[in-house]
Amino acid sequence: MTFPIEKTDAEWREILATKGAEPAAFEVTRHAYTERPFTGKYEQVWADGGYHCICCGNHLFDAGTKFDAGCGWPSFWKAVPNAITELVDRSHGMVRTETVCSQCGAHLGHVFEDGPAPTGLRYCMNSASLEHRE
Repeated sequence: MTFPIEKTDAEWREILATKGAEPAAFEVTRHAYTERPFTGKYEQVWADGGYHCICCGNHLFDAGTKFDAGCGWPSFWKAVPNAITELVDRSHGMVRTETVCSQCGAHLGHVFEDGPAPTGLRYCMNSASLEHRE
């Protein structure tokens, strides 16, 4: 799959280093790794603003849609329209819905159908793939 923003691994590494991204950001965003639960820097952040893709800056979520799912990862009940692309993930012997940034293809996390009203969705994201802006 191709995305509007394409870079080499070396270019992504440089971009993430320039932004001061956490060490796991490259593996999470470019190789679909998952950070350990309850370790991400945004898991308990409740400030106003928005959450953006750490790689390209695409606005993904508004802070008002964030909720405490108790799962150990930042969770949101609604994404910004057209900000996220959903893919089938058959890894680890499961079938899940992977979420990636619609602009650069960065792995963000997964979306599940066990979230709160009004959408019933839980976008379970890796903090390492996000950048909070007030």
